[in-house]
Amino acid sequence: MDLRGLLRRAAMQRPAVLAVTLPGATDVRVAVEAEVRRQGWPVAGAPADADLLVVCGSPEPGEAEWLEDIKRSMPDPAVRIVVHEAGQVVRALDRARRDLTDRAVIPGEADADDQREAARREPGGDAHGGRHGRGDDHRHDAHHGGSPPRAPDDQGHPNHSMGHDGDHAVHEGHEGHEGHEGHEIHQPDDHAAHMDHVDHQGHAGHMEHTGHDMHAMGEVAGLPMAERGDDRDELRLDQLHVPIGPGLADWPTGLILRLTLQGDVVQGIDVDHLSVPPGHRLPFWGEPWLRAAQGEEVTRGSAARRRCAAHLDSAGRLLAVVGWDDAAARCRRLRDELLSGASRERISGDLREALRRVERSRTLRWSIAGLGELPSSRARAAGVTGPALAADGDAYDRLLMWLGEIGRGIEGLDDERPLTPDELTGPRGRLDGAQPPSRALLGILPELLTGAEFACARIIVASLDPDIEELAPAPLSGAAHA
Repeated sequence: MDLRGLLRRAAMQRPAVLAVTLPGATDVRVAVEAEVRRQGWPVAGAPADADLLVVCGSPEPGEAEWLEDIKRSMPDPAVRIVVHEAGQVVRALDRARRDLTDRAVIPGEADADDQREAARREPGGDAHGGRHGRGDDHRHDAHHGGSPPRAPDDQGHPNHSMGHDGDHAVHEGHEGHEGHEGHEIHQPDDHAAHMDHVDHQGHAGHMEHTGHDMHAMGEVAGLPMAERGDDRDELRLDQLHVPIGPGLADWPTGLILRLTLQGDVVQGIDVDHLSVPPGHRLPFWGEPWLRAAQGEEVTRGSAARRRCAAHLDSAGRLLAVVGWDDAAARCRRLRDELLSGASRERISGDLREALRRVERSRTLRWSIAGLGELPSSRARAAGVTGPALAADGDAYDRLLMWLGEIGRGIEGLDDERPLTPDELTGPRGRLDGAQPPSRALLGILPELLTGAEFACARIIVASLDPDIEELAPAPLSGAAHA
């Protein structure tokens, strides 16, 4: 093994992880994030930075294509695993690390490198080293709506499914590796280049033209051209149709937005989401209240613990989107400690210090204040309940509402009194209303995003943080369902 091979194997001991969560698998995502942090592995913000793709949950048959698009955008040796249950996380990640280490150096690699180098030197050779199946070409397809061929099972790659006994995880990878790309932390305005698309409507392109109003339509290299439309200033500008989600880092699970952009301004939006699997599982964040509605005995302390953890999860996502990564990581660590049963005495001091740091940040307030204004009167008319209604303001006000509820909830962690069946206010609102609270949050998105700058759209979405799992048919007579 040469020096390059040794370096590759060493790098794969700490693979960069990109986690994609499917509806119904929030508990798996939380377990994956906790284990990745415990191992000290880096977290990738985009497929091009990732070594390991972790799919949390059980993919439906129609979801294989966009998941494979993400994997094809990853540099070799790319490995994908599917984790169905939270109890399988540790074993699955350990097996994936060993698989990556084995794939980092393969026999005949030097010959393959020599062939690529020769191809570069030949007249008319591939500028990217002849890697038509991977690399830049497929990264472009995966990010801009191309339609690369479907790969995993059809092309004979190994596919071992992890069952409920936790013995196996789905691993998929390709041999060969030309090194790691840097693990960058992307600010909100950087995310446009790394958004994973669920369908193939694609990014629109431009054709250079001269003269008056000579705008070519049709397709170029399989990508649809931009259309023309009136903007808010009554100018006819290009309209780009950009789908984002559901495989985007720090993005609500399963959410899909199809935006119409003119320049960097959102002019139209269609809201969609992945299908929520029906079944007996309750939404993870609303579980204590829904169990109490079923007649089970649930203490107020356990409900307060779950509410605090849910708000820390939402705050961590918003802070990560804004670019305050260490504060986001701290929120997620405290979330995991709460979910693991940390006592109030143990966690209270660290938690309150973290809350004060976020609340006192003038830079944070300057960054997100004024985005996504939602007065309480408009929220109430749209059926919004919970923190988004009580905040009566913008993205910053909603963040402060989460932090305030966390601070108050800490005092109730040891409350052993039982929840009553009529206490059905979860982290995102009333669970016994005419519709799930997240349905109302999704309904208000077009109004809040229309007219916003593209870089600000993610901040607005993160400040609402709708939970797609709430849209599953509820097996309760007292709970709202989609």
